[in-house]
Amino acid sequence: MTNARSSSTPIRTLASNGATATATAAPGSLPSWDLSDLFPGPESPELEAAFNSADEIATALAAMQGTLASLTGNALADVIRQYESFSEILGRITSYAGLRYYADTSDVIAGKFLGDCDARVTDISGKIVFLVLELNGIDEDDLSAKIASSPALARYEPWIARLRAMKPYQLSDELERFLHDQSVVGSSAWVRLYDETLAGLRFEVDGQTLSLESTLTLMSDPNRDKRETAARALATAFGQNLPLFSRVTNTLAKEKEIDDRWRNLPSPDASRHLANHVEAEVVDALREAVTDAYPRLSHRYYKMKAKWLGLDTLEYWDRNAPLPEKDDRQISWDEARDTVLEAYGGFDPALADLAKKFFDNPWIDAAERKGKASGAFAHPTVASCHPYVLVNYLGKTRDVMTLAHELGHGVHQILAADQGELLSRTPLTLAETASVFGEMLTFQSLLAKESDPGRKKALLAGKVDDMLNTVVRQIAFYDFERRVHAERRTGELTPDRIGEIWMDVARESLGPSVNLAEGYETYWTYVSHFIHAPFYVYAYAFGDGLVNALYARYQEGDPAFQQRYFDMLRAGGAKHHSELLAPFGLDAADPAFWGQGLTLIESLIDQLEAMD
Repeated sequence: MTNARSSSTPIRTLASNGATATATAAPGSLPSWDLSDLFPGPESPELEAAFNSADEIATALAAMQGTLASLTGNALADVIRQYESFSEILGRITSYAGLRYYADTSDVIAGKFLGDCDARVTDISGKIVFLVLELNGIDEDDLSAKIASSPALARYEPWIARLRAMKPYQLSDELERFLHDQSVVGSSAWVRLYDETLAGLRFEVDGQTLSLESTLTLMSDPNRDKRETAARALATAFGQNLPLFSRVTNTLAKEKEIDDRWRNLPSPDASRHLANHVEAEVVDALREAVTDAYPRLSHRYYKMKAKWLGLDTLEYWDRNAPLPEKDDRQISWDEARDTVLEAYGGFDPALADLAKKFFDNPWIDAAERKGKASGAFAHPTVASCHPYVLVNYLGKTRDVMTLAHELGHGVHQILAADQGELLSRTPLTLAETASVFGEMLTFQSLLAKESDPGRKKALLAGKVDDMLNTVVRQIAFYDFERRVHAERRTGELTPDRIGEIWMDVARESLGPSVNLAEGYETYWTYVSHFIHAPFYVYAYAFGDGLVNALYARYQEGDPAFQQRYFDMLRAGGAKHHSELLAPFGLDAADPAFWGQGLTLIESLIDQLEAMD
C-alpha cells in the first residue's frame, strides 16, 4: 500500500471508456471534497499520532516473528486483528496523502507530502513483511484445525485463503523484505513520474492551451473539425513525450517480468487473476466471447454510425461523436444529482439514501481544474471512514452517467465496510458491479422518460458507444497489455513497436469502418490503467457482462432481487464470485453467461437499426 490508489478503483480514464463530455457552459456550482474526516491537515498532531500508533503495532507484531505457527486459533485471530488495525491506520494515511495529491498533481508540496508519507509507510510496514509469509507457511491441516477451533479466526478465512493463493509464488523472507523496501524508489516512483507528466501536458487547440481533460472532451464534440483538431493536438503532445512514456512502460513491464520470473508465475497476468480471486479460465472465456463478437458488435455498429454521420468511414476522432440527433443541452449539477438519485430510488429507496450521503456531505470533488487528475474514481479510504469521489463534471449526459458509475462504487464501498478493513476490499472483477449497475439504472431511467424519437436514438447510441468502450475496447486493451508484456520478456520494445501492437489490436477490435489515421499509434500513452494496475482493464468487461446478466434477472421481476443485490454488495471481498452469483442462478464459468451479456448490447444495436 504505497499510494492512495493502490487500494481503490484506479482512475477511470474517461475517454478510454467513452465517457467524455463537451463543456459549453458552466454547469452550476460544483462541490469540492473536505478531507478532514481523514486528518485535519498535513501538519496535524493526529497524523503524527497515527504514524506513531502504526509503528507501535508493527513493533509489537515484529516481536512475534517465528511464533505464528505455534499459536492457538484465538491467539492467531488476535494477531490478525492487530494487523487489521495496523492496515487501517496506514490506509487512512495513504488515502489522505493520495487524495490531496490527485486533487492537484501540479502542487509540489502535495507531491512531496505524498512521497514522504509513502516512504514512512514503507519503512513502518517493512517491520511486518514476515507476517503474511509466516501465515502462508503454516501447515494446511494445522491451519484448518486452528480455524475450526476459533470462530474469531474463521471470520478471516476468506482473507487467509486469498493470501495463501500466493503461497506457491512467494519468495524468501529476506527477498520479500527487500522488494517491499525498494518499491518506494521502484514502481511507485515511475508511476508518480507518469502521473505528473500526464497531468502537466498542455494541448494547443484553435489558439487555446487546454488540459488533457478538456482536450479529450472535444473528441465527442458535435463539430467534426473540432474533433479532428483536438485529436491531432493530442497525438502531437503524446508523440513529443513518447520516449518518456515508452521508458516508463518498458521499465515497469521489465520490473514485473523480473518479479514474475522469480516467483515462477505462469503468465504476466497471473498475479492479477490471483489478486482478483478469479480463475484464468473464466477470464479466457470472457475474452474469447468478446473477441468472437467483434463483428456482431463493434464492426457492425461503427458501419451503421458512419452512415448516420453521412460518412463512408469513421476517422478515429469520429468514433465517440454524437449523432446529428444529439442531446446538446447543458445539465446542471443539481439536475445530475436528482437524475441519479431518482434512478437509484426507482430500484430501491435505500440505494438512493446511500448515494445521497455523497451530496449531503463534502465527499465529492467535481470541478475540472488545472493539475487535477483527469478521469474519475471512487476511493474507499478505510472501513472506519467513507469513500471520496472524484469526477470532472462538464454538464453533459455522459458526465451524468460517470457520476452514476462512481456513486455506485461509493455505495458498494459503504455497504462492504462492515466487513472490516481486510474483508471489505472487493476483487476487481466484482468491484465494477455496483458502478455499472448504477449506470444501467440511470440510463434506463433517462430512456424511459425520453419521448422525442431523435433524442431517444441519440441516447441509445450513446449507451452503445459506452458499452462498446467498456467491453470491446477494454478487452482490446487487455490484449494490448498481454502482447506488450509478452514481448518485453525477450527484450525492450521501441516506441514504434508499442505503437504497432496498439494499432493491431485497435484494427481488430474496431473493424474496417474506423480509419486509424496517423497519430493514433501514440494514444496508448494516456491509458493510465496500463501504468497503475497492469491487466486491470478486463475488470470493466467482466463487470459489464456481469451487470447485463444481473439486469436481465432484475427485469424478470423477482421480488427478492433487491435483497440479494444488497447482500452481494455487503459481502465485499468475503466471498468468491461463484458464491455471490449463485443466488441469482448465474455462473461466470459458464460460457453462456458471457454470451447473455453480449446479447444485451446486440439487442440495443438492433433497436438502433430498426430506427433507421
